[in-house]
Amino acid sequence: QHAVTFAAGLAAQGKKAFCAIYSTFLQRGFDQLVHDVAIQKLPVVFCIDRAGVVGADGPTHHGAYDTSYMRSIPNLIISSPLNEQDLRDMMFTASKFDDAAWAIRYPRGKATGMQVRDGFELIEIGKGVCLQEGEDVAVLSFGPIGKYVTEASSELETDGIQIGHFDMRYAKPLDTELIDEICTKYDHIITIEDGAVLGGFGSAVAEYLAEKASRPTLKIMGLPDRIIEHGTQEELHAEVGLDVPALIKNVKEALVRA
Repeated sequence: QHAVTFAAGLAAQGKKAFCAIYSTFLQRGFDQLVHDVAIQKLPVVFCIDRAGVVGADGPTHHGAYDTSYMRSIPNLIISSPLNEQDLRDMMFTASKFDDAAWAIRYPRGKATGMQVRDGFELIEIGKGVCLQEGEDVAVLSFGPIGKYVTEASSELETDGIQIGHFDMRYAKPLDTELIDEICTKYDHIITIEDGAVLGGFGSAVAEYLAEKASRPTLKIMGLPDRIIEHGTQEELHAEVGLDVPALIKNVKEALVRA
């Protein structure tokens, strides 16, 4: 609570405030996030660590709810980078943005180890990217959990199934133009996120699709509506149906329903 209000005070005085905080602890600062940051439209950047399941820290530390509750708050951008390169660029972009607060969520753990280029690049706000074109099912990922999509894609190709992979980057504002384009090419959409399915990124996609007269089928993958217990991140993702085998199963079921 103090960290959020202190960051708001710095931003009110013209400083660029980065507030690094665990997802589970930011829940306690919800009131400060609304009243001290969002209402005043202060450009605080929230670097939200431990977003998603956290493994060894147990149920008190899982970051399941941040996307869901933050989506209801005005003047707040919600983003999640796929990898360390995107995280660097996202933080750089947020440092140049003064019109609203910005949340950048990422999980507990190590970076991918990819080769990171020198310098920084601006990432367009509210825009996702197509990582792979496909023909059968479009998978929209939010954050580093997109690595499972890459792994699943390779396995599905051996069965003659080609999925499109879209790294959406933002839950708010949602890239509705990209979703419209996806809807013209695919009959089935699967969303995947390391966060609560109720009110999360997948819900944002569902809310947008609900306004369309003609829309693809939609399957939302995320954390279920229950308390997640103790275990490694890999064990918990498997237990809740948020891993590569679960994604492959959902892709194949979508095609069978067709």
